Amino acid sequence: MSWKNELPDELWGKILEIGIKASNFTFKDLCCVSICSRRLHRLSNEDLLWSHLISVDFPNQTSSSSSAKSLYKIRFEREKERKLWAHKRAVLRKESQVSEHLRKLREIEVRLREERNKLNSALLELSNLHKVSQASVALNVWQPEVVRGRQKQMVEQCVVPVESRVHALDMEVKLCNQQLQVFDKAYRDEKRRLDTAKEELKSMKYHPLRDYTLSSTENQENRKKRKKLKNMHQLS
Repeated sequence: MSWKNELPDELWGKILEIGIKASNFTFKDLCCVSICSRRLHRLSNEDLLWSHLISVDFPNQTSSSSSAKSLYKIRFEREKERKLWAHKRAVLRKESQVSEHLRKLREIEVRLREERNKLNSALLELSNLHKVSQASVALNVWQPEVVRGRQKQMVEQCVVPVESRVHALDMEVKLCNQQLQVFDKAYRDEKRRLDTAKEELKSMKYHPLRDYTLSSTENQENRKKRKKLKNMHQLS
């Protein structure tokens, strides 16, 4: 005769009750116990045990005339369905965030290309003006006529004041470099946010039954978006 059969039903029931009240015994554990033997299956179906599980897992729920185990099953299925819908909404929100990060990255890439093109144009013009400035100085010294004529032609073709234009281009080059640093940092930050959102989306799709409730920050962002859309609708 095993030690399990030596324990009376009252003691087994007390053991299960203590385990549940200590919050260490979940409905999964109780179901596992119930398949161990006919006796434990009978004891694990006690309304007292399932009523306590209901009060722990589904507080603030109205009572019912059904058995506690049946009621727990109904509420569990409802909670499962709620979590699945919450998961779908969370996935859609996260996919929207990923799309928004991708859009911002494309915008920053466009701005980076424009700023690099502007910098290259300024550097090219600055290089040409330095050549004109050198040619202008070289005209004051003796040179072979062929070289002198080429330098004179270069100086005559320049229709802008060299010094003021060089100063303006120097300022533009500095400004372009500053803008490139700003855009480069913005790109790295946005890329990091995109990678984080992709990892979160991957985790969401892998764990569909987690409780995906909105954080306070997300709630504030959603309220701001709704308020903005409402204002735009009123203006239109």
